[in-house]
Amino acid sequence: MPDRKGAARDVAVNRRAYHDYFIDEKYEAGLVLQGTEVKSMRAGRANLRDGYVRVDGGEAWLENVHVSPYEQGGYVNHEPLRPRKLLLHSDELASLIGKTRQKGYTLIPLRLYFARNRAKVELGLARGKRQYDKRQVMAAADAKREMERALRR
Repeated sequence: MPDRKGAARDVAVNRRAYHDYFIDEKYEAGLVLQGTEVKSMRAGRANLRDGYVRVDGGEAWLENVHVSPYEQGGYVNHEPLRPRKLLLHSDELASLIGKTRQKGYTLIPLRLYFARNRAKVELGLARGKRQYDKRQVMAAADAKREMERALRR
């Protein structure tokens, strides 16, 4: 079924980000694409799983996002893991710089999509969840309970 004109069409969604982080705020940024990246993304050949955003020198860069080479592309195909520039307003960028440096947030790409024929990235300002092994916690609780029982006797 063809998309409506102007409707957003998802290329990739980062489900892992929702599992590993608490998303506090969301931002929309434009994405600068070159060469065959557009055709490859239109075919849905992007992976956001390990991606993150680096803010450097007043610019935001999308890092570690894999965009597969275009199948019909020749020797001029793009590099799959190259850093891609994000288009943000200077006020948004200043706000993001302050929040990531002072409060310890991380910028994670949540969704890559096309809206009105332009590539967009939904960024999440995220705090990390504490990941732990439940077996280790249960073993520590059992050991503590056994020590308390031994002291009561």
